[in-house]
Amino acid sequence: MGRYLGPSCKYCRREGMKLFLKGIKCETAKCQVERRQRNLAPGMHGWRRSRASEYAIRLREKQKVKRFYGLLERQFMRYFHRAERIKGNTGETLLQLLERRLDNVVYKLNFAPSRKASRQLVAHGHIYVNGRKVDVSNYSTKIADKITVKGSEKSIKMVKQQLEGNPNFTTQAWLQLDRETPEATIVALPCRADVQIPVEEQLVVEFCSR
Repeated sequence: MGRYLGPSCKYCRREGMKLFLKGIKCETAKCQVERRQRNLAPGMHGWRRSRASEYAIRLREKQKVKRFYGLLERQFMRYFHRAERIKGNTGETLLQLLERRLDNVVYKLNFAPSRKASRQLVAHGHIYVNGRKVDVSNYSTKIADKITVKGSEKSIKMVKQQLEGNPNFTTQAWLQLDRETPEATIVALPCRADVQIPVEEQLVVEFCSR
């Protein structure tokens, strides 16, 4: 499967906002968006800020969501077409489908410091869903799914260190976490308020529907 191997901070600089692609580092002075000299779009002409066209505005919203969840173009469009077939608001449905990805759930449970790290945690077989190993990051979780960590000492130690290193972390209402075990249960479907990135999903729908 293809994946982006370039600098993650370039994505944040291009979108002009923090996408939290490097976990805790994004909240320190090392963040490229915080540094005055680097708070520009990447490239030698990044200092040029022209007025964005209607197309460019919609493109940036789509790219922002895609990069926030760590997807490639074909993967993102697959989710969009799936959201189109479901009754209701297509934009909100799209965001809900992305929130339900297993790698995103693992990240929001604070089992890993970033979505990239949570994807690696899943791919290496450290995460179980309903007692069965799931090593596919795009697995779509549902209500009553039980997320647990592999029973090995290494897996449990790794996750507990992450939980203990961030004791003030609060879990969203649609997730129920037991820090001691550690394990979690999906108690509801994520809603629009659970999306942590400011995005106008209607512009994303307009771009993808053109």
